[in-house]
Amino acid sequence: MFMKKFVVFSCLFFFVFAAEMSFAQVKIDSTEITSRVPELTDFHDIIYPMWHNAYPAKDIKTLREYVPQIKVSMEAINNAVLPGILKDKEADWKGQLKEFNTAAENYYKAAEGNDDEAMLVAAEKLHFQYEMMIRVIRPVLKEIDDYHQTLYIIYHKLYPDKQYDEIAKMMDNLVEKAGAIAQYPPDKLKKRLGENFAKFEPASKELYDATVALKYALNGTDPLKKDEAVQHMHTMYQNLESVFE
Repeated sequence: MFMKKFVVFSCLFFFVFAAEMSFAQVKIDSTEITSRVPELTDFHDIIYPMWHNAYPAKDIKTLREYVPQIKVSMEAINNAVLPGILKDKEADWKGQLKEFNTAAENYYKAAEGNDDEAMLVAAEKLHFQYEMMIRVIRPVLKEIDDYHQTLYIIYHKLYPDKQYDEIAKMMDNLVEKAGAIAQYPPDKLKKRLGENFAKFEPASKELYDATVALKYALNGTDPLKKDEAVQHMHTMYQNLESVFE
């Protein structure tokens, strides 16, 4: 367990450091572009032993003993603030959080009773709703998350002030990231996307083309074309992300 946490921490440290280096010219807190809610991550310290140890062993006593920890953690999650890069997920987050709170309340009630089966069912539902919360914020693909980090800087930090010169400096890197998405092995997506699989290739190509188009538009002098290119690229990103919904 220690090694697992060490590896995760090391990877996170590297990711944050890399983010700070990549976007140094923008001066942004790296947590703003990290698809992570620490309060939800901390809940894993409860749900993991509950689901993998107490639940399969039908250890009702231990399941009941988790209640105080769950209450503290749920309060933290309810008060959590989403980082900037996840603001477009806020409606989904709030909707799923409501279901998560309901599952927690049912868990508390089951812990107060004497029905062991009800306790097990409540634990199962709490685990399920936790997984659903994770799905709300989990990046659909690493390559798409990498692209989104740069897109977030462009669209929410530079574009509102029409800092086209600064956006232009980021375009080679963004085109490369768009290419990585378009070249993602399709076999890895068939099972995950199901009926939406056929939409991935054209959507990823459209995003790549839109990214390249913005790069060229920024080399010109027409501000209207630059605006249109930024908006089109952003729309193509949203279209690609919707393939995974």
